[in-house]
Amino acid sequence: MKSLKEKTTDAENASLVDKVEKHIIDYIKDNALRAGDSLPKELEFAETLGVSRTAIREAMLRLRTLGLIESRKHRGMVILEPDLVRNFEKMLDPALVDIKMLSNLFELRLMLEVGMADFVFTRKTPKQLRELEEIVRNSEEQRCDSFNFYLEEEKKFHGKLYEMAGNDILKKFQDVFMPIFQYVHDLNRYQTAYILPEGSKQISHRDLLEELKHGTPASFRELMREHLNAHYIKVLGISY
Repeated sequence: MKSLKEKTTDAENASLVDKVEKHIIDYIKDNALRAGDSLPKELEFAETLGVSRTAIREAMLRLRTLGLIESRKHRGMVILEPDLVRNFEKMLDPALVDIKMLSNLFELRLMLEVGMADFVFTRKTPKQLRELEEIVRNSEEQRCDSFNFYLEEEKKFHGKLYEMAGNDILKKFQDVFMPIFQYVHDLNRYQTAYILPEGSKQISHRDLLEELKHGTPASFRELMREHLNAHYIKVLGISY
């Protein structure tokens, strides 16, 4: 068996640690290992691949950083169930990515919130509607022009909708999107004033709540699209 150093790969410029990391991941897949299973010892990997334990240790550290493995007493490295959203959130500091990426993420939020409307309507419960009613009522009683208040209101209302959609991964994405939402607006990225089409009105959280109570999945989805229209027109330059 050739050592890892002797093997050729498609990634000619990949570092030795890159190759070791890929081998460990391939080992996990090839042996159908699952969360809770243990990996071989560093020395065993080093001898099999013909590399130093330092290279193995650095590759393992990368996988630990990604939340794919962790060290446990008396068991060595153990495989974890990856938390994809948490890893995404850790890597995504709005101040460290360019404006194109921020804009793409902002657009992704709009896509998800319209796309989840049918699930929100279908899976809503009386208890959740009461909680949403309280959020809307409190925001109406405390309404002011503070931008910070506006963001907090958005987070509470839309966060509840993410929860009502009944998808755990989607709910976690709420924590990713709100900092992006705030950062883009703080940069004044979208400066074009939004003027409502003649004869129309701004769709409020109260309007969405009433549609959830008395409308249909299709009507709620349409209203959600209208509610986000100000963002769409700034991003795409079109109204709905």
